[in-house]
Amino acid sequence: MRSLNEPLVSNGYTLEMTPERLGWLEPTDADLPLEQLREKFRQNGYLWLKGFFDQDAILDFRRHFFETISSGAKTFFDIVGSQEFEDFCTMSRLWNFYQEFLEGQPYLHKRKIMRFTHPGDSHCTGGHYDLIYLRAGTDKLCTSWIPLGDIPVEMGGLIYLEHSDAVGRQMEAEFRANNANLPPEERISAFNRNMRENGWISTNVVEMADRFKSRWLIADYEAGDMVIHSPYMIHAATLNRDPLGRTRLSTDIRYQRAGDLIDQRWAQNWVPGDNL
Repeated sequence: MRSLNEPLVSNGYTLEMTPERLGWLEPTDADLPLEQLREKFRQNGYLWLKGFFDQDAILDFRRHFFETISSGAKTFFDIVGSQEFEDFCTMSRLWNFYQEFLEGQPYLHKRKIMRFTHPGDSHCTGGHYDLIYLRAGTDKLCTSWIPLGDIPVEMGGLIYLEHSDAVGRQMEAEFRANNANLPPEERISAFNRNMRENGWISTNVVEMADRFKSRWLIADYEAGDMVIHSPYMIHAATLNRDPLGRTRLSTDIRYQRAGDLIDQRWAQNWVPGDNL
């Protein structure tokens, strides 16, 4: 593990810098045979595909985002719902990969998330797994988290709780049992009476690692990388404490087979207040 100049902080909690509680994400060669990739995904709950994209394609979109925002031509949510972003998410490299990885025609969820964080921001994503927000559809889906530019550990990229795919499956089974008697609309909601605030498992990443006897996995992400994680894999983020003052920009988009059950709440563009 390389040395870090500053401790990693998530929502006021400082990650323990011990081998028992902090490790490094395992990179995977994106050109491995598909069955090997599927097996690693089943085992680990994620794939960190190094150099999956041509770097220029990522950096060009990053440049487009900031130039468009700074010019005042479009708002943040205009860009999220733009044809340019749709084209990015359906580029042939990505689309063809999912067609093979999913063994069927891919479906891209229209509700696509983009996030940017500045050094000095005090809050970040708490610990959760994605199916909490996608319960009305299939659980056979993949989230692609794509760093739009280099995101070393200090910039606050995603962190993953090791071996937590199994933990998320168990938690969701318990929630499903607890939610069984709720009205249908509330049953699928991440904000129902049996859930915690925001649908998150916890903002206390230290307590989570202790509770599940696991460790958080961190990474120095680079432009061109992509992480795929299962809908049960528990993840969070840390604060952007980049000494160079750079803005972290990333996107998380979701793919499934077109023939599987689709959560229709995700068939619309992401807008403020959509309760997801």
